[in-house]
Amino acid sequence: MRRRAEWLTVQWPKRRDLNQRHPHAAAPGEGPVLIHALDGFLGAGSATRIAAEALHSGEGEVLHSFDIETMYDYRARRPLVRFSQDRYLDYTEPRLEIVLEHDQAGRPFLLLAGPEPDFGWERFAAETRDVIETFGVPLTLGLGAVPMGVPHTRPSLITAHGTRPELVDRTNLWSAEITVPSSAQSMLEYRLGTWGHDAAGYVVHVPHYLAQVEFPSAALALLDAVVERLDLKVDTSSLQAKQESALVEIEQQISAQDGGALLAGLEEQYDAFSRGAAQSLLASDEELPSGDELAGQFEEFLARQRKDDDS
Repeated sequence: MRRRAEWLTVQWPKRRDLNQRHPHAAAPGEGPVLIHALDGFLGAGSATRIAAEALHSGEGEVLHSFDIETMYDYRARRPLVRFSQDRYLDYTEPRLEIVLEHDQAGRPFLLLAGPEPDFGWERFAAETRDVIETFGVPLTLGLGAVPMGVPHTRPSLITAHGTRPELVDRTNLWSAEITVPSSAQSMLEYRLGTWGHDAAGYVVHVPHYLAQVEFPSAALALLDAVVERLDLKVDTSSLQAKQESALVEIEQQISAQDGGALLAGLEEQYDAFSRGAAQSLLASDEELPSGDELAGQFEEFLARQRKDDDS
């Protein structure tokens, strides 16, 4: 069980008092990095949730708890509860917290994980800013995942971003400018930039046809990016084993539904993009079906397979 600190809620906006009385308070830039991985809009393939679970030790100290009652839409995302014979058991209480964790080498970092807020985004950002300034966080690193027209048989692509060009530590394979629906994570990064705090992050591209199921490969790609950047030591052996079994199951479903031609089309499109022969993974080509068309066909046969398995 995680240990809860005596102080749980930031008394927004009285930051100076917090710095004086919290034992983990630090001067600007001298504290641990904050990683945020929220389960929500940027959570294709459950990649952010799986990555957060891998970073959780289960023994971290809760430094801040957000008021979930004012931020969570219970009817849109109903929490699970287990029913056994004649009573309800094990209600899964939604929790959104910032936890002080340590990697296997004892290096500290802060982890903000839980459901993406449905409401109160500005307050969420302001409270996170309070924590950043109280604990001297030098960098905030966000993790996200989006569905794209990519095959599961190729390495997971990652798009890096940051509030300053110097914070982007890898070259993105595409440079399009697009307008997309925002998320609490993207808004948080934008706000932190305007407040003068360094913030960066990674978004992994998840195959369209696997966006609604767990795809461990995407979570591993995010974790690899974090580990490489922060020099953290994280045990991912169980996740790697889960990845192997997931890939075997995907291949079995594709073989059973004669999806080889569809997969080959996605692979050819991906390879053409990697060679610079295409402008976007979602763009159509005269000789190739679009990513949306291929993904739609994949979703259909995988849905049929899941339905047969349930039966």
